[in-house]
Amino acid sequence: MARVIRSLGLLQIDSVNVLVPAHYMVVFARLGPYDRAVLDKLIYTSRQFTEQWAHVASIVPMETWPLLKHRMEAHSGQAWGHGEFQEQYPDYLGWVLEEVRQRGPLCGEHLDPPAGAPRRLPGSWYSNVGRAMLEAHFARGVVAVTNRLGNFAREFDLAERVIPAELFGRSVAKEDAQRELMRQAAAAYGVATVADLADYFRMRPQEARARINELVSAGELSPVRVEGWRDPAYLAGGAKCPKSIAASALLSPFDPVVWFRPRTERLFDFHYRIEIYTPSEKRKFGYYVLPFLDGERLVARVDLKADRSAGRLKVLAAHAEAGASGFESRLMDELQSVATWLGFAKVEIGRRGKLAPALRKL
Repeated sequence: MARVIRSLGLLQIDSVNVLVPAHYMVVFARLGPYDRAVLDKLIYTSRQFTEQWAHVASIVPMETWPLLKHRMEAHSGQAWGHGEFQEQYPDYLGWVLEEVRQRGPLCGEHLDPPAGAPRRLPGSWYSNVGRAMLEAHFARGVVAVTNRLGNFAREFDLAERVIPAELFGRSVAKEDAQRELMRQAAAAYGVATVADLADYFRMRPQEARARINELVSAGELSPVRVEGWRDPAYLAGGAKCPKSIAASALLSPFDPVVWFRPRTERLFDFHYRIEIYTPSEKRKFGYYVLPFLDGERLVARVDLKADRSAGRLKVLAAHAEAGASGFESRLMDELQSVATWLGFAKVEIGRRGKLAPALRKL
C-alpha cells in the first residue's frame, strides 16, 4: 500500500461515500481486495503519510510536506467564505489554535462558537465555524490531520506534533520544491504534456513549464511527440513501455488515470464527466460513474451504489463504449470482487444502459 501511494505521489481524498471514499478505490484498482483498516493505520499512525492540499485535498508522503510549505506560507489565513466572520470575531482563530495546543487533537465538533455567533454560517460548506478555523490553520500548515473519525471528520493537532521534526523544520526553496513535484508527476504519468504535469500538483502552467524546461536541460525529462497529441510531451527518465497490459480495473472518478479529463480524452478517446452536481434529468450516464479499464482501453462505464442496508452492490446503469466488446465477463468479475471487498453478498444489475442485459446474463 505504501508503495502504491509513493508511486503515485499522492492519493486524492473525496468524502463522497456512494460507493466508497475515493482514495480507498484508487488503491483497490491497483492491489485488488485489501483491508481498509490497514490503509487507515498506515496513513494516520505510521507517520509515513499525512494530509495536505497537493492535487486537491490529498494524502501525501511525509517527505512531501516541505515541498508544499511555500504554498502553506502563502495562504492568507482566512477560512474560505468566512472573511466577515473572522473580522467580526478576530480573536476566535487564535483561540481555536490555543485550544488545540492545550487539549490535543480536536475536530470542529469539539469547539464551541464565539458567544452570540451561530454554530454554522448560512451557505457555508463547513459543518461548523470551529472546523472552518481548523481548516484555515491547516491550509497554513499550523495544524495537521492526525486522524479520521468514523464519520470521516478530521481531527487536527499542532503540525509540529504530527510532522517529524526533521521534515517540519525543513525549508525548500520554491523553485526546488516545484522541480521535485514535477519529477514526481512525470514519474507517475510516464509521458505527459505541460498541462498534464501542471495539473498533477495543481501548479500554475507557466511555473510548471519553467521547471519542466529545467528538468529537460538536466537530462531528467526528454521532449517527445505523441501521435495524435497536439501539444509536445515529455518522457520521464526510466519510464518503460510494457509489451502488453492485461490488467482490468474500475477507476474512481478521482483516480490519476482519469482525474484530468483532457488527458483522459487524449489517451483513451473517452469523454468523462462526473455528474453528481448535474440535475438527475440531465445526467447522461448516472450519478457516480466509474470507467472500466480493460487492458489499454476504457471500454465501459458503470453507475455504482453501495446499498449497505441490503448488503448489495447496485449497478444502476451500465454502458459500453462504441466498438468495445468481449470484456463483459472481466467487468462482472471486477464488480463481484468490489462487492466482496465491501462485504456485500450480491451484485444487483439494473436495467439502464445497453450493457446491462449482457451483465445480467453472467
